[in-house]
Amino acid sequence: MLKSLQIKNYALIENIYVEFGNGLNIITGETGAGKSILIGAMGLLLGERASSQIVRKGANKAVIEGIFDVKNNKSVEKVLHNYNLDFEDDLIIRREIPVKGSARNFINDTPVNLSQIKEIGNILVDLHGQHDHQSLLKTEEQLKVLDEFGDYSNLLSRFSSLYLKFKQKQNELLELLSKEETLKQKSEFYSFQLSEIEKINPQLNEDIELENELKILENSEKFLSNSKLIYQKLYEEENSVHDALTEIKRLIDELAEVDASFNKQNEELNSIIVTVDDLSSFFREYYQNLDLDTENVEHLRQRLGQLNLLKKKYGSSINSILNYKKKISEEIELSENYEEKINGIKSDIEKLRAELSGIGEKISEKRKKSALEVKKGVEAGLKKLGIVNSIFEIVFSRSKAGTNDENFVTINNEKIKITSKGIDEIEFYISTNLGEEIKPLSKVASGGEISRIMLALKSVLAKTDKLPLLIFDEIDTGVSGRIAQKVGKAMKSLASFHQLIAITHLPQIAGLADHHYLVEKKQVDNRVISNLYKLNNEERVNEVAKLMSGEEITEINLQSAKTLMQK
Repeated sequence: MLKSLQIKNYALIENIYVEFGNGLNIITGETGAGKSILIGAMGLLLGERASSQIVRKGANKAVIEGIFDVKNNKSVEKVLHNYNLDFEDDLIIRREIPVKGSARNFINDTPVNLSQIKEIGNILVDLHGQHDHQSLLKTEEQLKVLDEFGDYSNLLSRFSSLYLKFKQKQNELLELLSKEETLKQKSEFYSFQLSEIEKINPQLNEDIELENELKILENSEKFLSNSKLIYQKLYEEENSVHDALTEIKRLIDELAEVDASFNKQNEELNSIIVTVDDLSSFFREYYQNLDLDTENVEHLRQRLGQLNLLKKKYGSSINSILNYKKKISEEIELSENYEEKINGIKSDIEKLRAELSGIGEKISEKRKKSALEVKKGVEAGLKKLGIVNSIFEIVFSRSKAGTNDENFVTINNEKIKITSKGIDEIEFYISTNLGEEIKPLSKVASGGEISRIMLALKSVLAKTDKLPLLIFDEIDTGVSGRIAQKVGKAMKSLASFHQLIAITHLPQIAGLADHHYLVEKKQVDNRVISNLYKLNNEERVNEVAKLMSGEEITEINLQSAKTLMQK
């Protein structure tokens, strides 16, 4: 639900902050007071594109910020996770539209792009404008609504998953077919390259190991002379380090016989002598075991030259060469088994096609059962809303696949086009008058009828509709009197499943509000500004009475308003 909305420097709005509640939130106000501006700001909050022209004169930027309670909303949590955004119980969406430069968008104070705002908005709010074709007027949305009403989500998920594999296999086949001629042309060349690489047979990191080994061998004379000299100075020659230390130890032993305090230094010297002896042994063994094999040096140089030649031809490293070897090996294998590979993919496609056909028909059967329940519910709802002789139908159809269209399943020997949603195309049809032919919902012209049809649909689907907030901008246009009372009751009932924010001019609807807000226009410092504030109980009675009678409110109007609000 929308907990709060703040709008700054947007058109006639200087600064509005309002908190909304659960249930039915009603907004009223005179024509031109700024109700449509308020809806426009809400539209921007949900991802509509913005123009710098909406920034209030004299301001640097307009800011619209909404705080939504999304606790336990798994759909929102999933989208935020997909974009690496933190999920919290309160979701803050903010848009900043400057006079100059690009707009900035934020979710929980993290910069995001407009498409991310829109994606979140689509699962939070259903906004119905006065003149918009509401989401339920679009056939793709109608199918989505019907599927949410039904209990076959597991079948839909399975179909969607298979459809993805089906498309992947089709793309794989097209790619393979397009490579046929190239494979034939390159197969012989690839075979030559593979033979050259296999003849040398490079091993991973072999070049690095060879370079290190060569480096040592090429400097072996220096290693030999230096290590031998070190050994001699440490141990072998006269006055070696070992001899000098041994003589020092003898002198300290004599001192220690007289003064025991020299024992500690004696122990330390013993340790030094052991270390010198270890070093001497290391350098003696090193120069004695050093191999000055010039023949081996030349062999290693030749091997390294072969590897470097391969690197010039097939990659900058041994790893690149091995990857290239793997690639051309697969291409050669593919060319040798091309027909077999093609037939294998075609077989996979046909198996998937058959499975999609079976699941698609099961989904279609369940959709038709759900469609009957929706039909009964909508017709009953319209009857309550004063359209007594309505006929509501969900019309099913299937499109035949074209000659070159591979995106199909075969049902009763006919090629039927499919989408990730199945084999069906549906559209809502309606007749609102006795004897009148049913027509697509999108073609129904009467504003009053569309309002009631939408309410009937929303009411029957209320328990399955996942959108937590519905916003209605004067969808009661063309409705008055007794029918207005029925519409108000339907909206009140709908508000028990969703948070509802509705702009209305009808007292019969305003009187049923759980929370009532007033938009009014005032002149401040020779400028016009629009304000929005919540009405208390007394103010609500006055506003409903004003909607009934106009500016002059009589005691009779007030009593009528109180009576209306108690219904």
